[in-house]
Amino acid sequence: MRQRGFGGTGRDVAVIGQGTWRLDDDDRAQALAALRAGLDAGMTHIDTAEMYGDAEPLVAEAIAGRRETVFLVSKVLPSNASRAGTIAACERSLQRLGTDRLDGYLLHWPGSHPLEETIAGFETLKASGKILSWGLSNFDVDGLDAVLHLAGPGAIACNQVLYHLQERAIEHAVAPWCRRNGVALVAYSPFGSGAFPDPGSRGGRVLAGIAEAHATTPHAVALAFLTRHDGVFAIPKTASRERAVANATAGDLVLSPPEIAALDAAFPRGPRPRHLPML
Repeated sequence: MRQRGFGGTGRDVAVIGQGTWRLDDDDRAQALAALRAGLDAGMTHIDTAEMYGDAEPLVAEAIAGRRETVFLVSKVLPSNASRAGTIAACERSLQRLGTDRLDGYLLHWPGSHPLEETIAGFETLKASGKILSWGLSNFDVDGLDAVLHLAGPGAIACNQVLYHLQERAIEHAVAPWCRRNGVALVAYSPFGSGAFPDPGSRGGRVLAGIAEAHATTPHAVALAFLTRHDGVFAIPKTASRERAVANATAGDLVLSPPEIAALDAAFPRGPRPRHLPML
């Protein structure tokens, strides 16, 4: 599994990680097996959130005995993101995750609490060693600029955004902003949250052809395309052990320029939307 620098954290992180949104809706034993298989295959970046129901306790069980190998990320709800609320929410997540620190802690999306308060909470947690870095999720360029102005260069570790083959809006402005400012970009729902290209569609056939050439899956090809640029990571979710192992192969899959061009043509990024898409 390839690793690359994660923003300004000084840490190298697996290109392909594991998401956990709605993972607690699946069979618990199967979900645990999938997370553990993903870890065994090198997908040591695990993303969760206080909003994800029982996902944090599920992650705690999956990483038991191997916490030191995991880059663990959780998120605070905007409604909790006052200075004191951010600290309290993090404490609750730490308890549910059975750990004394998070490698990353994110504001789940822009909310009504002043950003100054959230950042102050993050910095307090960082000073105490309860988080090692902090970042954002679902932030467009205007919001990123605002946080950069308040916190200064190097403070924002990452921005986690909706990014899949049929939703490439972040390539217009958000991804270039992150590259310019040394901020990691993390793609959530990289398979389109249940809307992966149909095998019989034009895009599905392109994916299948490239997958066959590399003896891998169309899903792994999609992940390789999304993470083709340095500084970009993806966190697919699955409750299938077999799918987790297949997803991990994307971490070592390098697509050729013609393959990238074929995917780019099959899944055009389209015009820049007025608002940043999110789930």
